Amino acid sequence: MMHPLVEKYGDARLPRYTSYPTTPVFDAEIGAETYGQWLADIDAAATASLYVHVPFCKSMCWYCGCHTTVSRRDPPVTTYLSAVEREAALVASHLNHPLKVRHIHFGGGTPTIMQPSAMRKLMGALIANFDIDTSTELAIEIDPRTLTAEMAETLGEIGTDRASLGVQSFDRKVQLAINRVQSFEQTELAVQRLREVGVRGVNFDLIYGLPHETVDSCIATAEAAASLRPDRFAVFGYAHIPSFKKHQRMIDEAVLPGAEERNAQAEAIAETLRAAGYVQIGLDHFALPQDGMAIASREGRLRRNFQGYAAESYDVLVALGASSIGTTPSGYVQNEVAHGQYEQRIAANRLATVKGYRLTADDRFRAELIERVMCDFAVDVGTIAARHGVDPATVLDCNSRLQALAEDGVVAIAGGKVSVRTDFRFLVRAVAAAFDAYIDTKARTHSKAA
Repeated sequence: MMHPLVEKYGDARLPRYTSYPTTPVFDAEIGAETYGQWLADIDAAATASLYVHVPFCKSMCWYCGCHTTVSRRDPPVTTYLSAVEREAALVASHLNHPLKVRHIHFGGGTPTIMQPSAMRKLMGALIANFDIDTSTELAIEIDPRTLTAEMAETLGEIGTDRASLGVQSFDRKVQLAINRVQSFEQTELAVQRLREVGVRGVNFDLIYGLPHETVDSCIATAEAAASLRPDRFAVFGYAHIPSFKKHQRMIDEAVLPGAEERNAQAEAIAETLRAAGYVQIGLDHFALPQDGMAIASREGRLRRNFQGYAAESYDVLVALGASSIGTTPSGYVQNEVAHGQYEQRIAANRLATVKGYRLTADDRFRAELIERVMCDFAVDVGTIAARHGVDPATVLDCNSRLQALAEDGVVAIAGGKVSVRTDFRFLVRAVAAAFDAYIDTKARTHSKAA
């Protein structure tokens, strides 16, 4: 029998809250000219993270929700990377001082689809345009099926600190249903190659709620993955939105698990990883106790950004590449999504920004509330409201979503503090949504809450 609260809240389509406001409220009023001014306004003392999007894969995984396309040839990738290098120079030209970059993240797609020589050239372009040194942390997303020994060596040469490997599921039936066949041995070899070249941090991504996935298969995958002792896990629920991602139509909806089964799978993976010595962090991450993210969580310093949970925060996120989303103290910006049109804009010596969002004082207040809920499962509304010069009643009183959650026992509210009860932490996105002023306006592209 499905738990009534899983049925009530688990099927709702809600944001993952890697930003606030979330991307559906971005609009075209924020374009290249605005972004250029925002870059010029960045303070000299600001710290930055750099995100580079590589929207190419060797084959399409049918569950994928990322902006990517299939390319089995090098020329399209090489042409695109040249545009990214030019964009880096263009962004730097709008700054009034060198931007200190403390973190670089290559995402995709499959960043390691590029040739090793192209990776070295791209890193050279980033170093030439931003303040990057040996203290800058470098992270990259990897498809273990295509990681070559030469690319692994190159990653070591450029100083890669952390690699995130897509695993998703080791169940062969599930893999065939999502068009991603990947053996345990392929994954093991990729981990071995990365560790041999000095990559100190290894992350795994797992997904529950996939076609044909069961509690037993989730446990088997988690146990096998944990045996390789990655430093961190990110465990996501599959978001089936075929109207938004047309390749997801290849997945048979009849074999997708329902809300109750999805919740059971998530709990089974969590229990398995905890038993293997991992600490649960926030909604969907796990880490070994000595990992920096686990330490940040214990110390109340955990942050949430477009890559999920993070141990550090930055004033600026400079995002390069098609569809990438950046952040400045003034607001959010997003580049042209189609890589061909993105390349055309850069070739015309224009910033690729096509939409964004200018933050208001209320947005900043609500963003902090939501981040603390997502990171700590609790938020001191009164303290944060005082810091922002806001009356806490604006988000506590007459809040029908929050009151319903309290009546259902999902949260406790006392003394201006909201706490998610331990048994219902899997519904934390529903709690965060209670502070979201835009939640009822955009829902089509969001994933289920549980």
